[in-house]
Amino acid sequence: MPLALYLLALAVFAMGTSEFMLAGLLPDLAADLGVTVGAAGTLTSAFAVGMAVGAPVMAALARAWPRRAALLGFTLAFAAAHAVGAVTSSFPVLFATRVVAALANAGFLAVALTAAAALVPPERKGRALAVLLSGTTLATIAGVPGGSALGTLLGWRAAFWAVAVLCLPAALGVLTGVPAGRGREEAAGGPALRAEFAQLTRVPLLRAMLLGALVNAATFAGFTFLAPVVTGPAGLGAWWVPLALMLFGAGSFAGVTVAGRLADRHPGPVLAVGGPLLLLGWPALALLADRPAVLLALVFVQGALSFALGATLITRVLYEAAAAPTLAGAYATAALNTGAVAGPLIAAATLTTAAGVLGPLWASGTLVAAALLIALPARAAAAPVRSTETTR
Repeated sequence: MPLALYLLALAVFAMGTSEFMLAGLLPDLAADLGVTVGAAGTLTSAFAVGMAVGAPVMAALARAWPRRAALLGFTLAFAAAHAVGAVTSSFPVLFATRVVAALANAGFLAVALTAAAALVPPERKGRALAVLLSGTTLATIAGVPGGSALGTLLGWRAAFWAVAVLCLPAALGVLTGVPAGRGREEAAGGPALRAEFAQLTRVPLLRAMLLGALVNAATFAGFTFLAPVVTGPAGLGAWWVPLALMLFGAGSFAGVTVAGRLADRHPGPVLAVGGPLLLLGWPALALLADRPAVLLALVFVQGALSFALGATLITRVLYEAAAAPTLAGAYATAALNTGAVAGPLIAAATLTTAAGVLGPLWASGTLVAAALLIALPARAAAAPVRSTETTR
């Protein structure tokens, strides 16, 4: 894989750390700014919504820019938003910086997904995507716990400064490792923007996006509310929570790595085997949550299956959106973040049911079941890549 891919993954690592680390910073942040924890929690929702809505908008705005300039601009804007957030004493200003950061992250990821696919031969898109997404999975393993620990030791502002500083080597990597591209000339030689948006009328693309959103919603539904399961039914202490989250992250890294090798040529087996196993895993977690050793093992397995399946489906989005070269990454980003917004909201609604803290795990299983029911009749997502490519 080209070095530029790993440099892009570094930026994704910094951005993924920012997206997830707020969970451990909210109480301190809320107390410092004089708002409720619930109000502080809207920062997470604002970021996720900004990602989902901003991806196609930012990708369209950056369409005529050279890819390197677009990626560099988004990275620096993301860093600047965190620097402002680190020094402000105003919650509305901090809220605004999260929206700006989300738009910058959405634009970066939308362009980066397209750029990653362009850096490798067509039949290796899946592996390129796996390298890029490894930045997110590594953020759940190291970045998020590290950011939370830094916030605990030095305050939430230190965590924001750390993300801003981490963006600087990522920006340097983009500047030195990503080809400049021809920007406006490339856009002029490609399809019109209207034609790219028209791809959203294609059922195979919409299906791939919906499946990706459903699987990601299941992932975030279970992951977001894993802590109360660890400290509740499992009967473990609070210090086991970071370990459980790291196990999920380690599993996700393993899943993305394996899927990257299979998503291009053998997506069918990944979906046919991984889908039912993922479906069984979430209810198993709920039923066996009172057995700590089994719980922790299943957390790793579910992380691996969730990201293996999710990465494969997002790869399918890129293939199905091949006729929209500048917006394909935006469609994939929108699908991912729609799931990231919907999953926790659906899971939260189950907390007041008889299932209690195990409700989100059952919700995750239901979301995966819905994805499988949609995928089974068409089997479009499992179509071999070679047949897809040769029909174009």
